[in-house]
Amino acid sequence: MRLTDSHCHLDGGKYAHDFEAVLARAVEAGVEHMMAIGTGDGPPDLACAVRIAEMYPQFSATVGVHPHEASKVTDKTYSDLRELGRHQKVVALGEIGLDYHYDFSPREVQKDVFVRQLELAKELNLPIVIHTREAWSDTISVLKEHWTGPGIFHCFTGDADQAREALDLGFHLAFGGVITFKTAETMREAARITPADRLLTETDAPYLAPIPWRGKRNEPAFMTETVKTLAAVRGTTPDRVAETASDNFERLCLRPRNWNRYTGDSHGN
Repeated sequence: MRLTDSHCHLDGGKYAHDFEAVLARAVEAGVEHMMAIGTGDGPPDLACAVRIAEMYPQFSATVGVHPHEASKVTDKTYSDLRELGRHQKVVALGEIGLDYHYDFSPREVQKDVFVRQLELAKELNLPIVIHTREAWSDTISVLKEHWTGPGIFHCFTGDADQAREALDLGFHLAFGGVITFKTAETMREAARITPADRLLTETDAPYLAPIPWRGKRNEPAFMTETVKTLAAVRGTTPDRVAETASDNFERLCLRPRNWNRYTGDSHGN
């Protein structure tokens, strides 16, 4: 089985004592590639995922400011993101978006930072990774107004109608461990209708471990259970789901950056 974890947070203290063992278990389970998400604890440190990707060939990286940390953003944040976004191991900008569950940052600040990062992604010729929680309508509105490029709705937990909205905008949908929960029937329907060429797999580790590890620290190796559930929902095999999702990720995020659809620059970044 060839697995790709399109979204994991392996920086920080939760893996400090056994990172190498976590990586070994991932490789043993068939995880060939992991995209480390570079939001960390927010500005000023924006390079947490880049540091992992520089050390381990199995990783690519993102950079970005999570909506929780939008209030920390300064003008220097955008210049730092621009510089990091040109790093050869950075393949997407994210996770970015809106989160109205906690409102750790004011909603208008979240929207402003979201839009600014969409503009930066266009400049850098990068796909985006979307986080949205209890903010679906505003997230879709911002994207309709400010974005026409590719991207990922990470940890998709919406229903079939929301899936269609995201798909109509050209996005990929990434499904994680929540799809294995008994209460996730509407999400499983969303996964069922997702076209094969838009399907991605992820863990969001250390969060949202699938059954039978629900409530424990998540890790990339656990993605095998997510893939089994996706296969059952879609009427296919786990190997086929894993292969399809891995191929999709490669096309979306690992393509050469030699042409910018927005600027027409044929030299890339």
